[in-house]
Order: sequence, then structure tokens, then C-alpha cells
Amino acid sequence: MATTLTIPDLETVAELAAQLRVDSIRSSTSAGSGHPTSSMSAADLLAVLMGRHLRYDWDNPENPRNDHLVFSKGHASPLVYSVFRAAGVVSEEELLNGYRRFGERLQGHPTPVLPWVDVATGSLGQGLPDGVGIALAGKYLDKLPYRVWVLCGDSELAEGSIWEALDKASHYGLSNLVAIFDVNRLGQRGATDLGWDTAAYARRAEAFGARVIRIDGHNLTAIDEALTEAEDLSDDRPTVIIAKTVKGKGFSEVEDSPDWHGKPFPEDMAERAIKELGGTREARVRGLLPDGGGDDDGNSAGERANRADDGGSAPESASSPGPASSPGDGTAGKTAGNTDKPRKAELPTYEVGEKVATRKAYGQALAALGAANPAVVALDAEVSNSTYANQFAKEFPDRYFEMFIAEQQLIAAATGLSVRGYTPFASTFAAFLTRAYDFIRMGAVSQANLRLSGSHAGLEIGADGPSQMALEDLAMMRAVHGSTVLYPSDATSAAALVERMAETSGISYLRTTRGAYPVLYGAGEDFAVGGSKTLRDGNDVALVGAGVTLHACLAAADELAKGGVHARVIDCYSVKPIDGAALRAASDATGGRFVVVEDHHPEGGLGSAVAESLLEGGRADLRLEHLAVRGMPGSGTGEELMAWAGIDAAAIAEAARRLVDGA
Repeated sequence: MATTLTIPDLETVAELAAQLRVDSIRSSTSAGSGHPTSSMSAADLLAVLMGRHLRYDWDNPENPRNDHLVFSKGHASPLVYSVFRAAGVVSEEELLNGYRRFGERLQGHPTPVLPWVDVATGSLGQGLPDGVGIALAGKYLDKLPYRVWVLCGDSELAEGSIWEALDKASHYGLSNLVAIFDVNRLGQRGATDLGWDTAAYARRAEAFGARVIRIDGHNLTAIDEALTEAEDLSDDRPTVIIAKTVKGKGFSEVEDSPDWHGKPFPEDMAERAIKELGGTREARVRGLLPDGGGDDDGNSAGERANRADDGGSAPESASSPGPASSPGDGTAGKTAGNTDKPRKAELPTYEVGEKVATRKAYGQALAALGAANPAVVALDAEVSNSTYANQFAKEFPDRYFEMFIAEQQLIAAATGLSVRGYTPFASTFAAFLTRAYDFIRMGAVSQANLRLSGSHAGLEIGADGPSQMALEDLAMMRAVHGSTVLYPSDATSAAALVERMAETSGISYLRTTRGAYPVLYGAGEDFAVGGSKTLRDGNDVALVGAGVTLHACLAAADELAKGGVHARVIDCYSVKPIDGAALRAASDATGGRFVVVEDHHPEGGLGSAVAESLLEGGRADLRLEHLAVRGMPGSGTGEELMAWAGIDAAAIAEAARRLVDGA
């Protein structure tokens, strides 16, 4: 039975809704910016949810049994923060003088700087996909009865990611996920594509497998009944509540007006609006506590990953495909040894000279991590037999989630799993991560810890042609705030770097190669993030490569040695952060002569990273040849394409000779 602090009646909820509207107006007017009308349309929905249905311990936001409330329509931040004020966790002073101010917590769109916010939102279409990840954790891993409530705006329903989310929520039978569509008809510049046609939205949601409830979003009784129905978990489907609302509801001067999106009311209008709404209020409402109370230790579910039988469990699913273990069977999250704490992984080992693809080493190392750490989970986008994530899926089907060809949902699900303290690894072809880039950059804003693996990178993949060749991914990933970008050249380094990724916070990216190449390093070799390896000594010129081009650099060095040119070869397996000390030492030894070669476009990749590091390190007298893919490739063998692009061993040796001869 749920314990209550207070469950307000609907008359009290009506007062709370008015307070949320008033506070949305006050905060945005005080800040001189914001979205009060978008907040006002959803105030009734949030008042009923907060007061009578949301199970949340506001004093302990880390309580693993808390419900999760995600504002997918993050521009309605005045409403978010007004809810927090009503709960007593944000003061009136902070709401009125801290909203949208420099250095304050109440930013223009909510972020996890606030402990009651799970994910950053504001880039529309992301909150519901993130909610799917949280709900996956709740049903299949945590085995706890919390619900995930997501408030969506109707403008973002034009985003394909919303429908990816509903599709996967239905596939996995996420009855613990409730999406509330605030259909107020108006977007930024006018009417949305469907306006108030809630029947059309209903048909779409039903087509994606959701249980749909259509209501008047300002009828408190109807809202209360809909939320009660959504709490019935016997229907093994996600619920979508489609609420017809009025933008600016409560202030007659702006109701259903297309002219007030994203505009605060001037002070005189704010005064009239507040008066029409009945003035300011001081209601404090907290509603329900989580079912079963909470863990006194306050640990996140990921930190307790194998304690699946601790507390409630999600009901059995008769038809949900889900992970291989049935929901509710008590096996999810359990690992070999049945231990809570991760232990040292027994990474795969390889013989020097043995040919192994780094993508295969990724899958084998990931499976080894799964055996050692019950918090490790894996996701893939229907290419697991190519990324080798299927190695993990075979060993730990209860911790593997297939997202099919839905790369945005892939990253969003990983983000949601990260919210619950798990250690997610998500993989697909490197080229297709570009489709999910907005989710990746927002993952950084969300302070999410994501481990991404992109396989089949560069020209090296050969005959598939340019649509499959990731030639932009290093630049893309380097640009993400706080990211780590790794590009191993052999199986030993790939396996070691997978282990390092599990220990690395923020967004980390591993670029893997399709083809099998000789193992260069023996077992036990250390590969630190931010490090490099020098495989050949030489003071005439430095050859810098990573991944497939490192092997070309080694071949070029051997060829150069025949002519008396002694090349230093550096494996820059850590592209970000890069080993600046090793590069500076090479510059000093070679008089600033570098050949940097990469299977990537010239902009933003390894060459840029090397040049930036050297310049920042005070080495301005550089003679640097940058070999990269400068044309539009077609089909061919990997060898043919690398020769065409001028990034093979012959081209590297020629560039090195030019530098040495020009000394």
C-alpha cells in the first residue's frame, strides 16, 4: 500500500493548478524570457499528477522506488520549476530571481543540475525516448514498480523519435510508461500539423501499439480518471493520454492565441493574468510516497543491479518479446557469481601476429565485462552480428536490448538506463550514429554516462560504398562536450579500451574496424585514456596513425628504413584526450616533421587533434603532411580505396620523404 503525506481532493488540485499557472507567469516575467503559455496549457495535468498519482520522495530523489517525471516539452520549464516550488524543494526566491539567470540552477530548459531532473530536455522529441530507457530498467532490470510519466508537447509529435519510442515501448510491453500528450494546437509559429485532431493522434498511437485515452485536459475529474486507468498494469502496453488543452489557459487575453509562444508577459499583463487566476498562492503539495517506502541506503538500481528481488516486480508479460528472461522471473540483473560489486574482468587475449578485427574484440571484451559487472548492459541497432554485440547478447540476454534500426532510440534508451545507474554500451555502424547525433550531444547535457561503439568505419570497409563509410564520426564525437574518443588498431588494445570505457564518465566512443589486422600488443599491455604507443623509434620524421592507418604507418616505416630514413611511429589510439606529451617529444626529436594519416575526412579528425595539440603545446614550427580522405569514394576493395585516397603505406612513405628531403 502506498504511504501518503497528503492526497489533495480535486478542489485543492484546482488551486494547485492555478498556483502553477501563476508561478509560471511570475517566473518568466521576472526573467524577461520563457514560455508561460506552453506551461499554462499543461498545468491541470501536472497538478493532478503531482497531487494524486506521482509517487515520489521529494526529500530523497535517489530513492530507487521513486516514479520518474520527464518533461519532454522542456520549454515548459516555468511549469517544471513551479512544480518544484509547490513540492517545497525550490524556494520562491529562487523561482523568481534564479530562473534563466547566469550561474543559477533553473536554466531555460531543465537539466540534471537539479536532482529531481533525470535528463536534459528542450531538443524536442527526446524525453519520451529517454523515458523508454528508464522504463526498460524498471521492468527488466530493477524489477521495481515505479512508473515513468512523460509530458509531451504536440509540436514534438512531428518528430520521428516519438514514434520510435512508442514502437519500442510496445515491443517491450512497457506498461510502466505513460506518455501524456499536451495537445494545445499551437506551435512556435502557428498551428501544428494536426491541430486539435486528437482522433488522428489516437489512431497513430494505437497503430504503434499503445493503449490510448482521450480526455479534456482541463477537466480535473477526467484527468484523474485517466491517470488512474494508466496505473493499471494488467494491460501490457504503454499508455498514451491525449489531452486536448488550450495554450495560455487561465488568462483570457492570450488563450489559444498564436502570438504568445515563448514570450513572457509584460508586467502589466502579468498583473492582470495573476488577478484573473485569483492571485498568488502558497500551496505545498507532495502527494504519494513510493510503494514500499524506499531503500535506506539510497542506492541507485544500477548499484544494486543483482538485487532484482528486493521489493516489487513488474508483472509477467504474456506477449512482450523483451530480453530472454521473462519479466518478473527474478533473474534480470544477475550475473555469474551473483555479486553486487564488479570484479576485474578476464579480458580476451590474443597472440601477437594473429589477425583479429577490432569489432570482434569489442564484442568479446563486452561479454567479459558483463560477466564481471552486473551493471553492464548492452544495446544494438540490429547489426549485432557485425558489431559483435551478439557475444554479450548470447551470454547475458537479460541485460541486452535490441533497438532494431532506430538509432535515435538506441542512444535514448542507453541514456535512460544510465539514469538508473547502469553502465550501457550501445553499438551500431559508425556511419549511422550520425542519425542520433542530437541525442548524443543532449546526452552530454544530461550528464549521462554512455559508451558508444561504431563499427565499419572509413574507406577500409570496401565495396559497400560511401553510404556505409563513416568518414565524419571522429569529428562528430570530438565535438561533444567532455567526450572521450578512442580508435584502437588491434584486438588487444580494443579489448583493453572497452574496459577503460566502463570506468570513464561522460560520452565515450570506440571506433572499430571491419577487417582483421595483425595483433600488435601482447596480453597485459596497458592502454590508458589519453595515452599513446610508440612502436618505432626514429628522429627523421614522425608517422602518426590510428586504427587501420597505423598498420599502413608501420609498413611505410619499414619501407623508409630501407632508404635510410628512420621514422618514429605513434599509435594515437586515444584521439581525445590525445597524448600531447608524446607528440611534443616527437616534434622535438624530428624537428617538427609529421605525417598524420587517417581514414576520415580531413576536417575535425586525427589530423586536427594532432595539430591542435602541438600548437597548444607551443610547437609552432611544424612541417606537417596531413593525409586524409579528400574525395567522394565509391566501391572497391579496401586496399584500392586507401590507395585512391592516398592513405596507404606507399603514400605515407612518399609524404615522409618529401618532408625529409625538404629539411
